[in-house]
Amino acid sequence: MTITKEMTIGKILDAYPTTAPLFMAIGMHCLGCPASRGESLEEACMVHGVSADELLKKINEHIASQQ
Repeated sequence: MTITKEMTIGKILDAYPTTAPLFMAIGMHCLGCPASRGESLEEACMVHGVSADELLKKINEHIASQQ
Protein backbone atom coordinates (compact mmCIF):
# COMPACT_ATOMS: atom_id res chain seq x y z
CA MET A 1 0.00 0.00 0.00
CA THR A 2 1.29 3.46 -0.85
CA ILE A 3 0.73 6.04 1.83
CA THR A 4 -0.93 9.33 0.82
CA LYS A 5 -1.32 12.68 2.57
CA GLU A 6 -5.05 12.04 2.96
CA MET A 7 -4.60 8.84 5.00
CA THR A 8 -5.12 9.07 8.74
CA ILE A 9 -2.26 8.60 11.16
CA GLY A 10 -4.20 5.72 12.72
CA LYS A 11 -4.51 3.86 9.43
CA ILE A 12 -0.82 4.33 8.68
CA LEU A 13 0.23 3.12 12.15
CA ASP A 14 -2.15 0.15 12.05
CA ALA A 15 -0.75 -0.98 8.71
CA TYR A 16 2.90 -0.06 9.41
CA PRO A 17 3.65 0.26 13.15
CA THR A 18 7.36 0.68 12.42
CA THR A 19 6.61 4.17 11.07
CA ALA A 20 5.93 5.46 14.61
CA PRO A 21 9.50 6.78 15.09
CA LEU A 22 9.08 8.93 11.97
CA PHE A 23 6.06 10.62 13.55
CA MET A 24 7.86 10.94 16.88
CA ALA A 25 10.76 12.66 15.09
CA ILE A 26 8.47 15.50 13.96
CA GLY A 27 7.23 16.03 17.52
CA MET A 28 4.08 13.93 17.32
CA HIS A 29 4.45 12.24 20.70
CA CYS A 30 0.80 11.44 21.35
CA LEU A 31 0.34 8.70 18.75
CA GLY A 32 -2.10 6.76 20.93
CA CYS A 33 -4.43 9.68 21.48
CA PRO A 34 -7.71 9.44 19.54
CA ALA A 35 -7.37 12.95 18.14
CA SER A 36 -3.96 12.34 16.57
CA ARG A 37 -4.97 8.95 15.15
CA GLY A 38 -7.89 10.61 13.36
CA GLU A 39 -5.81 13.34 11.74
CA SER A 40 -4.67 12.99 8.17
CA LEU A 41 -0.94 12.95 7.50
CA GLU A 42 -1.31 16.40 5.93
CA GLU A 43 -3.18 17.80 8.95
CA ALA A 44 -0.59 16.42 11.37
CA CYS A 45 2.23 17.97 9.36
CA MET A 46 0.47 21.34 9.33
CA VAL A 47 0.04 21.27 13.10
CA HIS A 48 3.70 20.36 13.63
CA GLY A 49 5.13 22.72 11.01
CA VAL A 50 6.58 19.95 8.85
CA SER A 51 6.44 19.47 5.09
CA ALA A 52 3.85 16.80 4.34
CA ASP A 53 5.66 15.93 1.12
CA GLU A 54 8.96 15.34 2.92
CA LEU A 55 7.40 13.17 5.64
CA LEU A 56 5.38 11.27 3.05
CA LYS A 57 8.57 10.52 1.13
CA LYS A 58 10.32 9.30 4.29
CA ILE A 59 7.39 7.08 5.24
CA ASN A 60 7.09 5.49 1.79
CA GLU A 61 10.87 4.96 1.62
CA HIS A 62 10.79 3.34 5.07
CA ILE A 63 7.94 1.03 4.06
CA ALA A 64 9.70 0.07 0.81
CA SER A 65 12.88 -0.77 2.72
CA GLN A 66 10.95 -3.15 4.99
CA GLN A 67 9.62 -5.28 2.14
